[in-house]
Amino acid sequence: MGLPEHHLTEGERLVLSFHPHWKRLVLPVLALVLVVAVAGAGIYFIPGDYTYAGYARIAVAVVAFVALTLWTFIPYLRWKTTSYTLTSHRFAISTGILNKSEEDIPLAKVNSVSSDQRFVERILGCGTLRVESASEKGEIDLLDIPKIQLVRQELFRLVEDASDGTIDGK
Repeated sequence: MGLPEHHLTEGERLVLSFHPHWKRLVLPVLALVLVVAVAGAGIYFIPGDYTYAGYARIAVAVVAFVALTLWTFIPYLRWKTTSYTLTSHRFAISTGILNKSEEDIPLAKVNSVSSDQRFVERILGCGTLRVESASEKGEIDLLDIPKIQLVRQELFRLVEDASDGTIDGK
């Protein structure tokens, strides 16, 4: 997960690596349960003596497969292929299922770090991390960051070290 060791520069070390919070998977799991239940009921209640019962069951299965792909499998893949990596030199964001998009924010260019948490997010320990950098993108909002306070604290510590010219307190 995250940035492979061979992509790190000399002297750079991995601090944190994580996926978005698991709360992104709640709706896909509910969709999985609902689609399987509805498809099972649909197949069960198709009368066996109906002339086109076989075709009707196949149609229900195909619709269920498409719904599961769109509402469960693709959101899971999006969650699984999104990773955040915090190293001693940069904050790397990697996204994409088929096409990969990677963005690196050098810690020396980070101006400020802040976080927002709604009530439910405070209970779950996640939130939105806002990183303002001196780059063309400016402010970046990273949604559903798990253990938001730990990530914010580590990022802030590393940004302070980078601005002082010391890496890892050395």
